[in-house]
Amino acid sequence: MKILLIQPSGTVHRYRVGNFPKSLRYSPLTLTTLAALVPPELDIEVEICDEGVQLVDFEARPDLIGITIITGTALRGYAIADHFRRRGITVVLGGVHTTLLPDEAAQHADSIVVGFGEETWPELIRDFKNGQMKKRYTALKSPSLVNYPIARRDLLKKDSYITTSTIWATRGCLNDCDFCSIPATWGKNFYMRPIEEVVAEAAALPGKEFVLLDPSPMEDPAYAKELFREMKKINKKWFGLSTTKIGEDPELMKIVGESGCKGLLIGFESVNQMSIGSIQKNHNSVDFYINLVKRMHDHGMGVQACFVFGLDDDEPDIFKRTVDFCEKAYVDLPRFSTYTPFPNTGAYRKLDAQNRILTTNWSLYDVEHIVIKPKGMTVEQIQNGLLWAWNHVYRVPSIAKRLLGSRTSTGFAIALNMGYRSYAKRLGEMSNQMLQDDVNEGIPPA
Repeated sequence: MKILLIQPSGTVHRYRVGNFPKSLRYSPLTLTTLAALVPPELDIEVEICDEGVQLVDFEARPDLIGITIITGTALRGYAIADHFRRRGITVVLGGVHTTLLPDEAAQHADSIVVGFGEETWPELIRDFKNGQMKKRYTALKSPSLVNYPIARRDLLKKDSYITTSTIWATRGCLNDCDFCSIPATWGKNFYMRPIEEVVAEAAALPGKEFVLLDPSPMEDPAYAKELFREMKKINKKWFGLSTTKIGEDPELMKIVGESGCKGLLIGFESVNQMSIGSIQKNHNSVDFYINLVKRMHDHGMGVQACFVFGLDDDEPDIFKRTVDFCEKAYVDLPRFSTYTPFPNTGAYRKLDAQNRILTTNWSLYDVEHIVIKPKGMTVEQIQNGLLWAWNHVYRVPSIAKRLLGSRTSTGFAIALNMGYRSYAKRLGEMSNQMLQDDVNEGIPPA
């Protein structure tokens, strides 16, 4: 028996047609984790396909195909699923978007997995092999994270990523930012793996650097402090994510810096405090931002600061104000997106009630295209302002100013900045029409 696991990509990130360079690509964990969860006693051959780095073999004939989708890749995933089902191959859909809109996903699959897959995915495989697969598998309880199987990194196209050393320690988030799909998908819950298992896995990863993919690993400060004290002992450099809450705990910041952390992605979201309040991210304070970046630099950590444009209190000067902040604060790696209300989030319910959702063409929900009626600007102002911000902040003079000022810059930071410079230059080519037309790219006609 053979299983093919596919992670579709939207146009911007897809192999050959997209504009996301290798210098910005680290290996995802979803496919390799699903492969690891296949019951070993069933002697099943597993192949994975990350559409961000390789082409889907549309002539393949596995016994079972599993496709994991987020909202921005849902229509592409449905098109792939429909193709293989026409050829008589059984297709299963899972992932965030399937969990958010299960009835929609079920129209394109023989079975769907809703919620966590640790228990349901192996159950589905056993049922399929016995000819008893159900239409829907829904996780009824939180998974055990003890003795968690190690991701099947051996299945990756290793030369296609800047690193395949990616790992996770926690899952979920206790915050309730209105546009975020995490609480909508998993609830306001926070799950933690045993620290000794995380550290052992990190130590065994190839190379001297790794990426911690947890969206908010600092939610439990006691756990985080113990985890990073232990991480220090393996003498590796790492990159990860955090909320601005790391700045509220000087001891935690010190421990994280000493653990080998060289950079964190942080959702600053806006330099407009009123805009921050409108998305229920009240733990963020604009007055606190510059000091936070400086203290992280003092501890040897770079900052990837993420900002959202098109919030209700944004005005046309928000783009220049944000770029000016990035240069003044010496932000190592700025990243910009548009206010995108993913289905079943607070933002979606609010904007839908206000009749401000412009489209439910999920291909446009890649956070770089406008899908709502803005309040303080036109759609064109936000789209043009977004492109201006990307291209302005990644001019060579801006890169040089930010990296020289940060005092933490490495060759890796330079490579990332040049990668985003390349990304920014091509982003304007990715029009709404192109994304909508591209859903069936490469798929043989019915």
